[in-house]
Amino acid sequence: MRLRFIWIGKTRDARMRSLVDEYLTRLGRFVRCDVTELREGPVRDKRAGIEDEGKRIIGALRSDALTILLDIGGSELSSPQLAAEIEKWQNNGTKEIEFVVGGADGVSAAMAERAKLSWSLSRFTLTHEMARVVLVEQIYRAFTIIHGLPYQK
Repeated sequence: MRLRFIWIGKTRDARMRSLVDEYLTRLGRFVRCDVTELREGPVRDKRAGIEDEGKRIIGALRSDALTILLDIGGSELSSPQLAAEIEKWQNNGTKEIEFVVGGADGVSAAMAERAKLSWSLSRFTLTHEMARVVLVEQIYRAFTIIHGLPYQK
């Protein structure tokens, strides 16, 4: 299985980038991971920016991958539930899972419709850089649960 993390903008905060890199390295023990950072849309026009980013996100998606959109309105999972989902996908032969974190203003309707699942990381509002850290950490935690490693305790 392969995981792809697709998000808008670069992780500018060096500490956040370091944490993302650390968890991606750890994840590499279990699964192949790639990150695609797409440029942010035009700042001057919010609606045009959302549509532009949506087109670029959709252009980066693979038709045969399971696409999961991280969205405040999505369903919430516990860490054990996430581990169970990932294990189910592994057992069912899912080859690729794409996790999409949109821009600061959200994602286009077309992108939201393209996603097969929509998840929320928390009821709290997180910065997009913090959401990236939480996402990759929780995916790593799920793999440690699947493999019975002590990290999750």
